[in-house]
Amino acid sequence: MEDKIKIQRTYALVGHGGCGKTSVAEMLLFNTGVVNRLGKVDEGTTCLDYEPEEIKRRGSIQPGFASYQWKKNQHFLIDTPGDNNFSADLPYLLTAADAAVFVVDAVDGVKPLTKRCWAEVKKLNLPAMVVINKMDRDRADFEMAFNGLREILGIKPVLLHLPLGTEQDFRGVVDVLAGQALFFDDKGGLKPGDIPGDIVAEMESMRETMMENIAESDEVLMEKYLEEGALTLEEMQAALRQGVLKGELTPVTVSAALINRGANLLLDAIQDLLPSPLDRVGPWIGKDGAERLAAERSAALDAPTACFVCKTIADPFTGQLSVMRVLSGTVASDMTLANPGQDAKERLGQLLLLQGKTTSLCKETLGPGAIVAVAKLKNTSTADTLCDEKFPFMLEAPALPTSMITYALGAAEKGEEDKVFSAVQKLLDEDVSLTISRGDETGEMLLSGMGQMHIETAVEKVRRRYKVDIMLKPPKVPYRETIKGRAEVQGRHKKQSGGRGQFGDCWIRMEPLPRGTGYEFVDAIVGGSIPRQYIPAVDKGIQEASQRGVVAGYPLVDFKVTLFDGSFHTVDSSEMAFKVAGSLAFKKAAEEAKIQLLEPIVLMTVYTPDEFMGDIIGDLSSRRGKILGTDSQAGVTEIRAHVPMAEVLEYAPTLRSMTGGQGTFVMEFDHYEECPPPVAEKVIAGSKVE
Repeated sequence: MEDKIKIQRTYALVGHGGCGKTSVAEMLLFNTGVVNRLGKVDEGTTCLDYEPEEIKRRGSIQPGFASYQWKKNQHFLIDTPGDNNFSADLPYLLTAADAAVFVVDAVDGVKPLTKRCWAEVKKLNLPAMVVINKMDRDRADFEMAFNGLREILGIKPVLLHLPLGTEQDFRGVVDVLAGQALFFDDKGGLKPGDIPGDIVAEMESMRETMMENIAESDEVLMEKYLEEGALTLEEMQAALRQGVLKGELTPVTVSAALINRGANLLLDAIQDLLPSPLDRVGPWIGKDGAERLAAERSAALDAPTACFVCKTIADPFTGQLSVMRVLSGTVASDMTLANPGQDAKERLGQLLLLQGKTTSLCKETLGPGAIVAVAKLKNTSTADTLCDEKFPFMLEAPALPTSMITYALGAAEKGEEDKVFSAVQKLLDEDVSLTISRGDETGEMLLSGMGQMHIETAVEKVRRRYKVDIMLKPPKVPYRETIKGRAEVQGRHKKQSGGRGQFGDCWIRMEPLPRGTGYEFVDAIVGGSIPRQYIPAVDKGIQEASQRGVVAGYPLVDFKVTLFDGSFHTVDSSEMAFKVAGSLAFKKAAEEAKIQLLEPIVLMTVYTPDEFMGDIIGDLSSRRGKILGTDSQAGVTEIRAHVPMAEVLEYAPTLRSMTGGQGTFVMEFDHYEECPPPVAEKVIAGSKVE
């Protein structure tokens, strides 16, 4: 089995949304006989984009998994979504891969989202190669795309195939390493031919540059190259692969996936240059501080079994599918493995190989690198590790980005709120970038995700699968109230209704505190004017009343209350009476001390191509934002600003429109500021309507 795994490849197709990753995957599956016709994303006929929401939006919203054989070698492929709305779990998918095939659009070149995807690849130290796709499209510009790899991504590209022609005239390539021209036939195959005379000099220059880059990655070869001025083809091929495995060199090829050109070039490059699961540098690292667990696990065939669950998929026929990567050892049907993270055991049942939405039974024993699915595991979720019970191990999973946008959910029909919550909860099992919660103050059901499209797509999926009609609305902004002045008041509660009455009497002083301080209670009672056992009740009454606010129903914050006098009745006084007295005193004091509405301010960081910087700064300023600074690097500008939360609850579609989908942003709560009078008036008026 070891010989078989040495020639096995497990890789992820990575790149920004719309660069053609799914089309490249479709081309590879067609040329290896997995599918019998070349599907198209725009027509909704690809093997890997099969969800109705994907077909409707003409793009991937979840990863696709497939396997194929090329020249009797097994390859496992992960097609990752590129849209920022659906790529939050990219770190988990890359953890399941041994390498990345990075797809770049020949028309758009390297975009800001391309840079973010590349950063994820390098964070995990994955070997990578690049395919410049869409060479047949109008305005395809190979040089622009190729130069962007070095200038924007900062990589050291090694050009394997120089394209012959572009747009409608994309007819072949020059194999720079072998010094030979290859022309496409009608079925996407390759025919050798002569290098066009007008590019012979350019090709020789590129081959010389390639030889230098390869030699620099190996000290022995560098010495030979300096002494003899040349390297053999075999030496360059071997050194190139070693340079790729070490992450020092990045091979580049070209394709036109929609017309099936470049498949064989890419398939051979994947086989010849990318690592096998046994080529992994260093062991898998376990969770820190986990008792009884191994700190690391070798990626070896004879090591104890360990599998990482990189994705959970809801299959309409087989139920929940757990897609896992074999990290070490072997896995077979009907095995029982431990799940240390859940303190449970799982019986695997049948192993399934995925080809998009279809599955096939796997009767073989699989080793490291295999991507396999298992149905109906009871206690296993995405990012869990399944392992040999005798040798427990839990992989340290990479961190995921925080949610960028939150919406409130409601049931279209009254009384179905629990049904909505239950249906959305099921979706969280397969989409780890979604979170559902209840608003502490508003009681709203909140769904958080990576963008407006992400939330809308999730709601569409819930409606389709579980037949639940959901209303989607922006969440309520968590305003606050505070005081600007000082007040001394009496809170007196007296009630007599036959028998024992109620009596509580307190004097308090209320004054403002610096922003962000919260609430402070000072007991200044002397002489026993209020017995000790009743003082906490006054405090509690004030705190409970402050949560309901005074003018708009929002919690009142940043104030100090000093309890300095009062009186009691030996029979009628009680904790409840003093609690009510404290509440009454609070309301009086707050009104006298002049209420001020506070609004939450978020810290926004926007990433955009340089040409859109002015528009975005102008838009943020129009939203009452304060620009804190900008930083431009390699064509991408980072803009930092403080902006009122109410102004950017639905910022994602605006940014997408302004930047043509190239801008991204993150935001987090920063602080509270006084609300301008016109805004405060609207908020207060709105609270009274509600």
